[in-house]
Amino acid sequence: MWFGGWESVLRILVHGTIAYVALVFLLRVSGKRTLSKMNAFDFVITIALGSAFATLLISDRVPLVEGIVALGTLIILQWIVSSLYVRSSRFESVVKGTPNVLYWKGEYLDDVLRRVRITHEEVQASMRDRNITRHERAAAVLETDGTITVIEIPPGDEVHALEGVDRPVADANGR
Repeated sequence: MWFGGWESVLRILVHGTIAYVALVFLLRVSGKRTLSKMNAFDFVITIALGSAFATLLISDRVPLVEGIVALGTLIILQWIVSSLYVRSSRFESVVKGTPNVLYWKGEYLDDVLRRVRITHEEVQASMRDRNITRHERAAAVLETDGTITVIEIPPGDEVHALEGVDRPVADANGR
């Protein structure tokens, strides 16, 4: 069917406008955390919000108020979960996961790379992106949002940025 009639077009325009205003309002009320850089949980909520919003616009079986309640419910659940993991590191590690060291002082951690399904080439690309030339003084970390962070390790190995990240234990050569 190419055209369902002007009534359905008008319903989409009205519902879409009202739902859009409601979604923007709900997102603003829920705080910046809802729109911040995403971890896996945030990604799932974003997809669910998009799906609920699309269903609200397209489906004539979903009343406007019910669609807005669905959007609000997802945002409230995201707010509750993020509030809990800010207060509990244990809850945070369950929801958000923990960063993984992929590369440490010239050596790829192949067991970790296999487990998280990252290749040497992806780590190397991140090093090039960060202009890291002394690989023996570098660390690469897979962050909980899926990005790879590469840092230079200063002499003395004081790396405050790696606090809370499991690191390889130094061997007898200090590596």
